[in-house]
Amino acid sequence: MKAGGIGGVEVQTTYPLELDNAVSGFRNYSFLSDEHIDALRFASEKARELGLRIDLTLGSGWPYGGPSVPVTQAAGKLRVSAITVPQGAGSVAVPDIEGGEHFLAAFLVPSSQGKIVTENAERLSEPRRGRLWLPRFDGPHTVLFFIAGRTGQQVKRPAIGAEGFVLDHYDRGAIENYLRTTGDRLIEAFGSYPPYAIFSDSLEVYGSDWTTDFPKEFRTRRGYDLTPYLPALVGEGSSLASEIRHDWGRTLSELANENYLMPLHDWAAQHGTRFRSQNYGTPPVTLSSNALVDLPEGEGWQWKGFSAVRWAASANHLYGKQITSSETWTWLHSPVFRATPLDMKAAADAYFLEGSNQLIGHGWPYSPESAGEPGWRFYAAAVFNQHNPWWLVMPDVTTYLQRVSYVLRQGKPAIDVALLLPTDDAWAQFTATFTGPASEPAGSSPLGAAISVNQVEAVLLGKSVIRQILDSGFSVDFIDAEAIDKIGISYPILVLPHLERLPLATYRKIEAYVRSGGRVIATGNLPQLAPGFKESRTDSPEVQQISQELFREPGAPGHFLEDEADLGQMLARVMKPDVSLLPAAPDIGFVHRKLPSADIYFLANTGNQMIRTQASFRVSADQAELWDPVSGKTQILSAASPVQLTLEPYQSSVLVFYHQEQRSMRTKVFPAKPSAPLPSLDLASDWSVTFSGLGRTVKMESLHSWTDDADTKYYSGAVVYEKKLNVPAVLLEPGINLYLDFGHGTPIPVPAAPSDSGADGTGSGTPRMQAWLDSPVREAAVVFVNERLAGTVWLPPYQVDATKFLHLGDNQLRIVVGNLAINEMAGRALPNYRLLIDRYGERFRAQDLTNVQPLPSGILGNLRLVPRAAP
Repeated sequence: MKAGGIGGVEVQTTYPLELDNAVSGFRNYSFLSDEHIDALRFASEKARELGLRIDLTLGSGWPYGGPSVPVTQAAGKLRVSAITVPQGAGSVAVPDIEGGEHFLAAFLVPSSQGKIVTENAERLSEPRRGRLWLPRFDGPHTVLFFIAGRTGQQVKRPAIGAEGFVLDHYDRGAIENYLRTTGDRLIEAFGSYPPYAIFSDSLEVYGSDWTTDFPKEFRTRRGYDLTPYLPALVGEGSSLASEIRHDWGRTLSELANENYLMPLHDWAAQHGTRFRSQNYGTPPVTLSSNALVDLPEGEGWQWKGFSAVRWAASANHLYGKQITSSETWTWLHSPVFRATPLDMKAAADAYFLEGSNQLIGHGWPYSPESAGEPGWRFYAAAVFNQHNPWWLVMPDVTTYLQRVSYVLRQGKPAIDVALLLPTDDAWAQFTATFTGPASEPAGSSPLGAAISVNQVEAVLLGKSVIRQILDSGFSVDFIDAEAIDKIGISYPILVLPHLERLPLATYRKIEAYVRSGGRVIATGNLPQLAPGFKESRTDSPEVQQISQELFREPGAPGHFLEDEADLGQMLARVMKPDVSLLPAAPDIGFVHRKLPSADIYFLANTGNQMIRTQASFRVSADQAELWDPVSGKTQILSAASPVQLTLEPYQSSVLVFYHQEQRSMRTKVFPAKPSAPLPSLDLASDWSVTFSGLGRTVKMESLHSWTDDADTKYYSGAVVYEKKLNVPAVLLEPGINLYLDFGHGTPIPVPAAPSDSGADGTGSGTPRMQAWLDSPVREAAVVFVNERLAGTVWLPPYQVDATKFLHLGDNQLRIVVGNLAINEMAGRALPNYRLLIDRYGERFRAQDLTNVQPLPSGILGNLRLVPRAAP
């Protein structure tokens, strides 16, 4: 890791991959055993010795839980059972209530045309001797039982000895017990040198929407008893039901903040470390929940859509935190060992554009020597270790990632647009689910049973609003009502997208923002409701009045768009775009950082075609430089703006605009240009090719994939290409640079809608993230000219400047190429883990391994030595 340029590790202990074997001596350690703690201690000491950061997942698998979690502290769920009762029935049996659960209430509701209608539900008396006695009723009816239950969810991907219930994230006692039994034991491994951070992985506590003392907490926080209104959580989406659901969702979010995030943050501080957390999913934490952790993290690569990375970055910008990390490369170019260095860069650039400036790579599976090649693999991630033959360029890949991460931590974010998230509308969409056989209630939410603020917000926002803002030349952050209430609005433009509800206090702050010169644009509809059962009755008239004054009255300062499709044009009317591209280039994204003496723009081509465009920037500057974050080279620009921009597929650049002349900048020297074009030299034939792993050398008359040859079809490893090159004097004239040009990449058709598969591969079979470009070098090469390192080849443009390494007459070329480890996998029977599953149960599923084939390997292009005028 150290040699490859990786800066640290996150330790995640997961499921077994091999059976104990007394003959070979292999043995799995039990989670939290002395052997496990000793291994963790060794890893910590080695990381410190090497100067590597180490973070610790405070558990095994995810979410937090395990054998120390009793059923009374397991993830809670509101169980709703619907039992149809015939006319004349006098009683009905109460559903089975298990340990850790208890009866809340029951209601008699009419059934109409196979649907359950909860309006005018009649609450029934307490059950006696396992039955519930019914009043007289006419027509078909259903009894709704509400039980404080448990999801029963088990920890996902646990190690041996870590199996058990997922804990109740709304119960402070549950997390405190977990920290005593699991956190305190794990931290023993670090002695007086605590990890850099502890980590809470994905909040995937599926369906958890209740906790033991929820009725009491609800009454304290919302000011009324929820029990009589429980049918509203599953009934029609009336205004009354929506506001009760809102209060239910808001209470869940508050409990998750206070009883999960805050105790973990306090525990981390007490142990001299930091708290890093992926704050999205279920329980329904909000954008502002990120203020409660030291290091918010996101995942997902859709840089023009709603993503958890932008969610985390936005919170950091709002609350003054510098570092936004991202779970990076999960599911990258599946199956495992298929991902290339270019895939890594393309994905990383998408994360950078979303606001990440620290990449947590997934992953590096521990693999003992006994596992052979290419070693163990994790079911949901690519593998970025020395088992990949292309590892030979890993230092170059990580150098690029380090440079961009560093640049994106300088200064402060310069973001024009704040997009107000519909958090209150999301809470109002929450719906409880039935656990017994029954029809779904009439008017149930089209969002189903999502108990996740960010997931519902993404649906409510739709797919176009973020894209429109970015395509119009603006950057965007999310903001929520809580942030506005606490810290105000510091962005030039605020967008209200299709909001139905807005807290009155928040709307008053928005009104004051507009009166002070802020610009606000509302789309689709204007807020008309104050959220919450009680507030909607008292505050909604003033909410409606503010909407009228801001947007409807003659000369109103706000801008209202019936059609959201007009948002981009309206943004350009109220403010000059930060970046304008002519012709338009929607595949180019940018990040703008502002320093006291300069403005920095990171620009990335996220597409598989070269783009030439003229870029105009809103900033004014005395001088400008263009930085290449791959090579580290810089170029002084003749004019600050506009800039003639050429980006190869998946290429990125950094533009720096200085507000005052920089003395360190050198004067450009323009060498003499050759008077006429010079011919290139064809290097595509007569190579000596050595397969290092086979100890075999062959003569390759013309460059082609070594998978075309039966003997090397399944070869994965390093291959050395050698050839003599005679350079004539005409190519060594002053003003000429000589490039070893491997040719252009071949674009791969991009599917219409690549999908993010999520942590469990939901949507398996849909395209994963990848670079949609086939390289002329499969997959990476290190180039030596006359035994001197000239450069590496792994991304466009596929060329190496060999000028200073060549001399007149004969020269020696040596090119070391590494392909993919998947070729060797394709030549062998893949493990089916049958006995492992029989012994430990199915703890994972290998993904996309049903038809693994060897892929083209080696130098495939028409390699040439090309003379060009020096820049």
